[in-house]
Amino acid sequence: MKVRILAAVIAVVLAVVGAVALTNYVAGADQRALKGAESRQVYVVRAPIPAGTTADELGQFTAQQTLPANAVAAGAVTDLSQLTGKVPSTALVPGEQLLTSRFVDPASLKPEKPGVKVPAGMQEVTIQLEPQRVVGGQLVPGDTVGVVFSYNVKKDPLSQAVTHLKLHKVLVTSVQGLPTPTAAPTASAEPTTTGGGSAPNAPAVPAGAVLVTLARTAPDVEKIVWAAENGAIWLTKEPVTASETGTKELNVDGLFK
Repeated sequence: MKVRILAAVIAVVLAVVGAVALTNYVAGADQRALKGAESRQVYVVRAPIPAGTTADELGQFTAQQTLPANAVAAGAVTDLSQLTGKVPSTALVPGEQLLTSRFVDPASLKPEKPGVKVPAGMQEVTIQLEPQRVVGGQLVPGDTVGVVFSYNVKKDPLSQAVTHLKLHKVLVTSVQGLPTPTAAPTASAEPTTTGGGSAPNAPAVPAGAVLVTLARTAPDVEKIVWAAENGAIWLTKEPVTASETGTKELNVDGLFK
């Protein structure tokens, strides 16, 4: 009986010793692999890093790890200061090495606004107009327009309506509410002869109001908003080659002169 107990105790002790030895062997495997070989310390991702994370925040997601030189990827980060002012372009996952190629300028991650770039010093303002006031809806971003203000104080019987093409070569940055372009008619299509119809190749007319965004200086933005709130606005399609001469504030007295 005593012999059996003793044998069991010895077996347990041997199992524990074997487990400890195996653990130590595995734990030292990396060091043995590095022994006699060139190694480098690089930063490795330890927790998921969202795209756009700043360099100052990377410390909580990463750790330094010693790797054989032949296992270090090109562009591996050895010092977080290499990434100052940059952010990861995509999400990074645990286990991968930090690579300088995965980091970009934060400005490059901002989605570009559709439409036309606003000139420096200008700001955008949007006005809602009926189709006939926007050249039948035949405007696209990048066009330049003339802005006509028309005003009449209806509460004052002595006042006269005044109209003036006040602003010239105003840049259009966006147009919303235009109809979706339709496919061109086939060569075999019969032209319509119904009275009152549009010409076969005439552009579609917007069914409702059109939103037009203009780029202009701050003082001109004030004028546009005031006219939209208190009067009426018409837009002309005014290319850069259009003449601006001869315009004036026009009322009924000057209409037939």
